[in-house]
Amino acid sequence: MAGFIVAIEKNTLDNKYFRQVLFTGKYAQLVVMSVLPGEELGNEVHEKVDQFFRIEQGEATFIFNGNETHAVKEGDAVIVPAGTLHNVINPSNMKELKLYTLYSPPNHPDKTIHKTKADAEKAEKAEHHK
Repeated sequence: MAGFIVAIEKNTLDNKYFRQVLFTGKYAQLVVMSVLPGEELGNEVHEKVDQFFRIEQGEATFIFNGNETHAVKEGDAVIVPAGTLHNVINPSNMKELKLYTLYSPPNHPDKTIHKTKADAEKAEKAEHHK
């Protein structure tokens, strides 16, 4: 198939993994995420990657450059320009945060699945030590 088609809302809501790459193209990558209650992605900066987020379930706190805080909810979209320090936090103590994100250009190896945040941290540590 020349393109990629997915029921993105259903895939996002059904996803049980911390991170799952659904599609990787030359210039963009589609990833679904499930962030457990109280969990956060952790501070990161993508120097050459713009990132788009869409919240499908729950609420999130986005923190930019360590001091700019935004509360977002289901249906909201957020763009993090390249070079911006950012973190995404699930402030709920009961509900999973379900979102999808687009990286441009791709940021993770194609077909990546990290079942938990710990799996993601382990894989990212291994990538940085190559």
